This record gives sequence, C-alpha cells and structure tokens, in this order.
Amino acid sequence: MSEGIMIILSSPSGAGKTTLVKLLSERKGFLTSISHTTRTPRSNEVDGKDYHFVNNDKFQKMIKNKEFLEYAKVFKNFYGTTKSNIFKELEKGNNVIFDIDWQGTNQIISQKLKNRLLTFFILPPSREELFKRLSNRDMKDKLIAEERMKQFDKDVLHWKDYDYVIINNNLEICYKQISEYIDCEISKKKSSYDLNLIKNHIKKLNS
Repeated sequence: MSEGIMIILSSPSGAGKTTLVKLLSERKGFLTSISHTTRTPRSNEVDGKDYHFVNNDKFQKMIKNKEFLEYAKVFKNFYGTTKSNIFKELEKGNNVIFDIDWQGTNQIISQKLKNRLLTFFILPPSREELFKRLSNRDMKDKLIAEERMKQFDKDVLHWKDYDYVIINNNLEICYKQISEYIDCEISKKKSSYDLNLIKNHIKKLNS
C-alpha cells in the first residue's frame, strides 16, 4: 500500500483557506491535521475539532519535548502541528491536509521528509475584498483588520515558495481548481495551471 500525501494550504489571513480545507476534507476524504494553538477560540470554534486550544506553558513544554512537526507565532499566538498522528495516518495510506501559514510550510519543506508534499497558497481576488472579509469576521474593531492588511503585504511575498497559487474569487471554483491540481499530481498528468495569470494578479495586489 502506498503512503498518503501531505497537502498544505496557506494564505494571508482572510483569504479563505480554512473553509477550503474543510471542503477538501469533506468531499475528498482527506484527514485534516488539527493544530494546537494558544489563541482564544472564536465564538463558533470547538476544541478538538477546529483546534486543540492550550495555554502558553503547555505549548512551550511541547516545543521543548520536540512534539511539533512545525510551529509558528502568528499575531501574538502560537500554532503548531504535532508529529505523532500525522505520520501514523500517512503510513496507513491516508492523505493529510494542513491549514498552516508560510512559516510552518517552510519548516516542513526544509525537513525534506520522505513523504510526498503538495503546497497551495490561496490569494484573495483584491485588497478591497480581503479588507471586507476581515472586517466581517468575529473581530473587535477595524484596527485588527488594518493590522492584518499590513501583515498581508508581508505574507504575500511568500507565494513563490508554493507549488500552486490559487485566487479565491469564488469558493466552488477555487475548490475545483485545487482538487484538479491534486488529482493531476497523483495521476502524474499535466494540469491547466497558469503561472503568468498568478504573476499578474500578484502585481495587482501589490500595487
């Protein structure tokens, strides 16, 4: 039996990667890696389903014990993926999907694991749409949205580290694109990926 593959979805905050991870998990039967985090749960989040919510002391102990495959500090909170469950599932032939940022992705890439890895970076259709999405979130004030817009300018620079960059203008179309690229990679077929389209979109987002 062949081992499962690791699929990473990253994006600047508010570009929709978490919703896409849920869709891929539900429709394609991928197992979602549930990260540990020190941040406070949002009103709609469930411990053990969305994240494993832990305090800072517990997280630091886990770092010390080398329990993480990757971890990063994002907006003053820590996020991390534990090793044990991931490798067990991959050995069973299950595909595992990760909802992590560019820092975590770089850590996983740099480990040169024997497991097959596919990485996707999700972008918003425009800066205006991103700000709207961030402002509509379960957020205290516009200042947080503005802080995340500043972070967006830094995060977007990391698109080059990924196998595929996808524009999330329409959730269903975005899901279908990711799904197609995964299927093409698994079956070793050529996909319809258009790098020039992405480069032009990045220029627009940065202008």
